[in-house]
Amino acid sequence: MGYVMLAGAIAAEVAATTAMKYSDGFSRFGPSLVTVVGYVLSFVLLAQTLKTVSIGTAYAIWSGIGTAAVAALGLMLFGEGLGLAKIAGILLIILGVVVLSLGGAH
Repeated sequence: MGYVMLAGAIAAEVAATTAMKYSDGFSRFGPSLVTVVGYVLSFVLLAQTLKTVSIGTAYAIWSGIGTAAVAALGLMLFGEGLGLAKIAGILLIILGVVVLSLGGAH
């Protein structure tokens, strides 16, 4: 159940970050509200996750997958470029999450 809540926390954080881009510096109410609610929900779900998943593993997965997902959405929704450095960075994030997750699986 912890990993289900972690997936929800990641989804809420990614939605909140994406909405922040659409909020135009918090000048648009709807996206601004989605940003605030999304981050609150993400932290609540992350806190619940920590009841059953180690903090290092949970945070590595939450931040790593969230970062990679937001980078992918930046490519798809906002036309951000994809250079070698960005590809390498995303791959290193994923590798880091895998290594930290394996290290916490005793």
